[in-house]
Amino acid sequence: MRLVIARCSVDYAGRLTAHLPSAPRLILVKADGSVSIHADDRAYKPLNWMSPPCTLKEGDDVWTVVNKAGEKLIITMEEILHDSSHELGVDPGLIKDGVEAHLQELLADRIETLGEGYTLIRREYPTAIGPVDILCRDADGRTVAVEIKRRGEIDGVEQLTRYLELLNRDPHLAPVKGVFAAQEIKPQARVLATDRGIGCVVLDYDAMRGIEDDKLRLF
Repeated sequence: MRLVIARCSVDYAGRLTAHLPSAPRLILVKADGSVSIHADDRAYKPLNWMSPPCTLKEGDDVWTVVNKAGEKLIITMEEILHDSSHELGVDPGLIKDGVEAHLQELLADRIETLGEGYTLIRREYPTAIGPVDILCRDADGRTVAVEIKRRGEIDGVEQLTRYLELLNRDPHLAPVKGVFAAQEIKPQARVLATDRGIGCVVLDYDAMRGIEDDKLRLF
């Protein structure tokens, strides 16, 4: 991971346009190719970012980040205050709490509840950026990646999007579609998932622990 603290301005050119005026900011360039711009507030949320796959071209005063859709993040450097790189290695991933882990186990054991003809490939499918909760195939033999959360928010959709971008580079798995599964899915997360072609599943934990049918409500 590369950390750069710089006084800079940032322009985004894509489906929308956005401008960040000159100010000191933190720029993160991660090993997965993503680039994000942070201020000293808003906790983890970046001011602007470009998800992988994308390319970074560094000029003397201007950095240009371009994704596969041709959208651009243009960073105009005025003064670099800090520039360092650190090798973090492969992250073991987030250890889920008991409910999420049990939801994963239940869904893997009853994978056909996602749809008739679904078959399990494996739980905790390893990738370079962390394990996918469940990898399975639908009735047509298409690979499906499932991300499971207690509460489904935008961050979970972003996480699944990163997995899908990586998995779809593997010719043995592609094309891979996504399913975002949670006990509760926030409206904004559902909108983002739908926009990205990701299916949403609401999980009823209590019902899944029982023996009744209709354990999931698929939307």
